[in-house]
Amino acid sequence: MNPFTFPLDAQRDLWERAAEDTSSVGAIPDGLETMAEVEVGETPSEVVYRENKLELHHYEPLVPEEERHDVPLLFVYALINRPYILDLQPDRSVIRRMLEAGFDVYMIDWGEPSELDTSLSLHDYVNRYIDNCVDEVRERSGQDSINVLGYCMGGTMSVMYAALHPEKVRNLGLMAAGLCFDGTGGILEMWGDEDFFSPGAIVDTFGNVPAEFLDVGFALMDPVHNYVTKYGNLYDNIDDEDFVKNFARMERWLNDPIDVAGTAYREFLEDIYQGNELYRNELELNGERVDLGDITMPVLQVVGEYDHLIPPEASKPFNEKVASDDTEIMEFSTGHIGLSVSSSTHEHLWPNVADWFAERSIDPVDDEPSEPAAEPPEADTPDAAVAEDVETTEADVADTDLQELDGIGPAYAERLTGAGVTSVEALADAEPATLSAEADIDEGRIRGWIEAANERTP
Repeated sequence: MNPFTFPLDAQRDLWERAAEDTSSVGAIPDGLETMAEVEVGETPSEVVYRENKLELHHYEPLVPEEERHDVPLLFVYALINRPYILDLQPDRSVIRRMLEAGFDVYMIDWGEPSELDTSLSLHDYVNRYIDNCVDEVRERSGQDSINVLGYCMGGTMSVMYAALHPEKVRNLGLMAAGLCFDGTGGILEMWGDEDFFSPGAIVDTFGNVPAEFLDVGFALMDPVHNYVTKYGNLYDNIDDEDFVKNFARMERWLNDPIDVAGTAYREFLEDIYQGNELYRNELELNGERVDLGDITMPVLQVVGEYDHLIPPEASKPFNEKVASDDTEIMEFSTGHIGLSVSSSTHEHLWPNVADWFAERSIDPVDDEPSEPAAEPPEADTPDAAVAEDVETTEADVADTDLQELDGIGPAYAERLTGAGVTSVEALADAEPATLSAEADIDEGRIRGWIEAANERTP
């Protein structure tokens, strides 16, 4: 399989299958109608605080008042994309999981900055916006300190906030948060290296960083999947209503990015990515140092084992830098987006996260904490939503000679093994369409592997 021609080969294969498969072609109109009708962010909420473009949402409780925890939970989302990825659909809503666990849940929706917001800095977001939202939640709940859970860039800012305002944070949760960039940040860190990339030049050119600029950058981390393969998967499953709905929700979110305030973008790239100042305990916001020694509250990190946007190595070492003596890492075999939308994480991971917060939201003199949550099991086979993630489907499997073929890593080797193909010889004799269905792998990719296997088989 030639890596330089694979995208064109995959596209050609898709068109050939479309021409041959009249049943799938006939299902396309219904599938497109289904995609147009999907809803996202359906958990009821009300806006309880506004400032500039920001809205603070408070979600309607799902359990009786006597079963709710006293300490509320505030989600701090990233400045990139829309926050409804945390509430994509009822059975894959992180918001609903925490509501069902008895938490009073709030979330910050940053909105989209205008040209008047170009000068908004990390200091503005952390010490002004987040602090005002925390104070609003504290006042409404009557609690001196609250639970904070930050996602991605929101997690990084939550660390800054917890260090600068530790008295207001009861427990700190970090979900796929970029915290350590010393050759550990994967592709984005390499792309953002100061020798090759100037955030200042981007901001000087555009002011606020355009959503399209960021969107294309993320898509190019896996161009074959994002521009070709996933649409082949959609075509193969166009008559599966649930698959189509999941796919449509993810596409809606992926194609609904927002601009990022220029100054905050420049500071984040220069100080966090390029300078690694947060991890080195050198970061300052408006002249005040973000001292990790002030993070003494319990800290939980939720990381995706196969997150290529924020690799685990860019998160996990951080727990050794803070002063807290109660730190934990929950690592799950999925990727950046899969943490939010994978059916497996909602079954196995988020109940444990809820338990972690619940145990630490009880006054120890009133109640004894329960046993620590069990380690989550491995994720199941990915579904349409998780398939949107960037390389989120790898799993730990024993090495086989299948992985000697270009393009077959641990994840694909596991799927092929599950379909009964355990060797290069068996792959060479496989029937493409049958194996594609059994292994849930694009048929064009299967055909390329079979061709390569036949070249190696006597």
